[in-house]
Amino acid sequence: MATHSLGIDIGGTFTDIVLYDHTSGRHFSRKVLTTHSNPAQAVIDGTQEILREHRIEATSIDRVVHATTLFTNAMIERKGAVTGLITTEGFRDTLEIGRERKYELYDLQTDNPPPLVPRDLRTEVKERVKASGDVMVPLDYASVANGVQALISKGVESLAIVFLHSYVNPSHEIAVAKFISRKFPKLFVTTSHEVVREIREFERASTTVANAYVKPLAHRYLDEMRVKLETQGTSAALLLMLSSGGLTHVEEAKKNPVQMLESGPAAGALAAAYFGK
Repeated sequence: MATHSLGIDIGGTFTDIVLYDHTSGRHFSRKVLTTHSNPAQAVIDGTQEILREHRIEATSIDRVVHATTLFTNAMIERKGAVTGLITTEGFRDTLEIGRERKYELYDLQTDNPPPLVPRDLRTEVKERVKASGDVMVPLDYASVANGVQALISKGVESLAIVFLHSYVNPSHEIAVAKFISRKFPKLFVTTSHEVVREIREFERASTTVANAYVKPLAHRYLDEMRVKLETQGTSAALLLMLSSGGLTHVEEAKKNPVQMLESGPAAGALAAAYFGK
């Protein structure tokens, strides 16, 4: 009989695990060191310790909720995937230009953090969509193939596709993503209209690049976590905490892991609000 919920939070130093008994209202917790080479292992080790100590069956767990700063740390420490950017011809430098804002308005020596994708890992494609959504320049597949091949030769394993005005008409992004999946099936692909379908090129480009940067890590980690939980006898669906405080399933988290960047702090804020009330 399923009577327990499992809560998981993986941080840069510790992994926290809480098992809650719905019948008695009791909870059992364990703090273990995060296993950086395989973060899922610390979760399984800590969970099994709790189950053994309190003589609880893994099959009794009917809800698993997971928050983490794993992807945030990967970005901060620059330990994400080698990422490339495919963009509209003439917009290669959007990541540097940004919004022309500075942390210190009057500091002439301010250095902005380097982009997650360096300039030599960005390629331009001949295509153009107007702000109205009408196609101004048809998509040139030859420039796509040449650009992707050049990026692969430089070690790129994850691609961000960001085309001008794709928030209005994403047809070119969709076409390129399908083309890449056929020609280069091993590449991870992120399209901007699926991550943040909003106006303003820098905001959309930087968010899409961040998603592409942590996507391979998210795929490997979440698949490993799901398999290990099932192996120990936990058949409950794995739910992931989002930065918004909501929950999603594994496949959506693998598709857009950027949504989880602040899931750890969001979970903490929700818990503090609950117990504070």
